[in-house]
Amino acid sequence: MTVINKAGYEKAFDFSELPVAEPLQRSLARAFAAQSRNWNSHGTGRNYWTKVVLFTRFLSELDSPPDDVDGLTVSMLQSWRDENIGTNNGKAKLGVIRALLQRDTRLAAGPAAEELARRIPGATPSKQSYKEAERDRVVLTAQRQFRSAWMRISENTRLLNRWRAGSVTEGSREWRIGQVLDHVALTGDAPRTLQPSGLENVTNRSLLGGSSREKTWGRLFLLPAELTALAVLLTDRFGWNLSQYDRMPVPTTGPSAGEPVSVTYQVQIEKHRAGKGRWFSTENITDSGADSPGRLITQALEATVHGRALASRLTPDIDLLMIAHAYQRGKKGTDSDRPAADLDRPAQVWPLCFGVSDEMSKTWAKNNGLGGSPFQRSRRTTVTDEGRPLQHTQGTHESVYVLPDKRVQEVSRGVFTDGALEALEQAKEAVFGGTVADEPNPEHQLAATVDCEDEETSPWPAAGGGCGADFLLCLACPNAHVHPGHHPRLAHLHQQLRSLRSALPKAAWSKTWHDSFVRLEDLRNDSKKIGPAAWEAALARVSDNDRTVVRLLLKGELAS
Repeated sequence: MTVINKAGYEKAFDFSELPVAEPLQRSLARAFAAQSRNWNSHGTGRNYWTKVVLFTRFLSELDSPPDDVDGLTVSMLQSWRDENIGTNNGKAKLGVIRALLQRDTRLAAGPAAEELARRIPGATPSKQSYKEAERDRVVLTAQRQFRSAWMRISENTRLLNRWRAGSVTEGSREWRIGQVLDHVALTGDAPRTLQPSGLENVTNRSLLGGSSREKTWGRLFLLPAELTALAVLLTDRFGWNLSQYDRMPVPTTGPSAGEPVSVTYQVQIEKHRAGKGRWFSTENITDSGADSPGRLITQALEATVHGRALASRLTPDIDLLMIAHAYQRGKKGTDSDRPAADLDRPAQVWPLCFGVSDEMSKTWAKNNGLGGSPFQRSRRTTVTDEGRPLQHTQGTHESVYVLPDKRVQEVSRGVFTDGALEALEQAKEAVFGGTVADEPNPEHQLAATVDCEDEETSPWPAAGGGCGADFLLCLACPNAHVHPGHHPRLAHLHQQLRSLRSALPKAAWSKTWHDSFVRLEDLRNDSKKIGPAAWEAALARVSDNDRTVVRLLLKGELAS
């Protein structure tokens, strides 16, 4: 079985090597082939293959291994499930094997098919976003390393440009270094002298200050660790995946309207899981100053300018941003002596390598005392800080990035607390604000829902004096007095508002009637005010006048 990736490279998987009977080997190969029709990377093939190997190894260790897929029993599948359901890796195995086995029509129905179709719980995210101090440490480490490299390359580039322009005094030390830099830019290496022993030494090591990488070809090229540091900064800034850097084209530039000193880059982003026809999108990133997002793109272009120029001369069809000098000429035991193992990534072109491998990221983190690769956690941190999807769907953003993240949960506690307190304050406001009396006071003024003690001291004064509040707002006023004579009208109003709630759209009802309804509920439910028993009794005493007043209130014909 052969998988062809997007670059056109083939990778074969030999099912005859599996430790199961030949009929089962053939059945799995057919399912694998059917499943692979939409694959575009060897990585996906390897992912499936490793799980097939583990599954067949599991079957081979049973007392009576099946000869083919129709020999799979419920107990076999249950044992396979029980062995794997407890871990994220195990859940991934279950999902892959189920997808393959369900390709076989012999498992379309029956007890084994039902067992195979059982729900597999989603994986529990193992990576968490960085806490602030952790993120600062990672970013500061990357900044120091990349900035040092960028300054080194920029300084030597300026000298090389002056040498090429003829503005350096011939024969001077600077002129001689410029001559070496020109050789480095054109060949990727400093001039070397062959010794009688067969070794090649840097010809001008005294002039250059040494024969280390930073003193020789590193003057114009990024080292792999420095390219990794750049990728760490890009992920922290933009939330890009690690795999993005393997084939990221050189950004193009476009006009910045009204900003003559700015430059806007169009950066092509590859979305590996989006599906055919949706693999690419473009982000516009502007460099308008030292703290702007686009400044890092500018520095990346400046740090890789000689690598990109050399790559263009060696292989004209290469137009990639992330380039480093991989190794020295003639050094044995390097990647140049071995075929590339990962053909999903761009092949190296001596002396250059492209992108950032997972191994490079792990080595970078280890050498800087940072534990594991920082890319997943950096991406998660940026995504959660941005609060919006980056290269993924809204559903993935919420279920994978936001909800399981402990830092988000901790930050959210304060938000939830503030929301609860705000709701409590609103609830306190939406209660009856006046006084409950046993009998009317003849000095109070009769209103539609209550008696008013003093409309001149209203919390809602009218422009010309007096009270400007709606009659329903009287229920919130400290000047309001409610006595038994009001109970029937208030109980009937409460009943009509409840009917309106089922008839009106939720938003409309809430906006207009919610607070009044809650204040009536407060009177009804609090036995120290009116209470349920007196409320129900009052409904039997509702008069025609009460009904008329309530109808006018609901129609808005009693404005004040």
